[in-house]
Amino acid sequence: MRKNKMFGGEEEENEINLTPMLDVVFIMLIFFIVTASFIKEAGIDVDRPDAPSAESQDDAAILIAISANDEIWIDRRETEPNAVRGMIERLHAENPKGSIVIQADEESTHETLVVVMEAAKQAGVTNVAIAALND
Repeated sequence: MRKNKMFGGEEEENEINLTPMLDVVFIMLIFFIVTASFIKEAGIDVDRPDAPSAESQDDAAILIAISANDEIWIDRRETEPNAVRGMIERLHAENPKGSIVIQADEESTHETLVVVMEAAKQAGVTNVAIAALND
């Protein structure tokens, strides 16, 4: 500290106090995290078939998409058919009460859909739904 020649005392150093600014930034961060809506997506856009009797499924924990050329997407990653069961088991362990929703493209084959449904059954998931458009 430097001595003030005029008064003989110590001179205070001028510093910017960052605590209030950090508090404001932290509160804004919490606000955006709490108000953000977390939408689960399978990873690709799928043209679902029309079904007038389709019902909304709110508690979908695992979204699986099957593309027109039979690619299987889970959690925004393309997955091989032999790895689907392991992925379902892992995701189901994170949320055991959730269900599986399969979004199969109109152009995909039934074989791929059956492979995914069989993997879900072998993983011990009983609540499986197939997504469709509801007009």
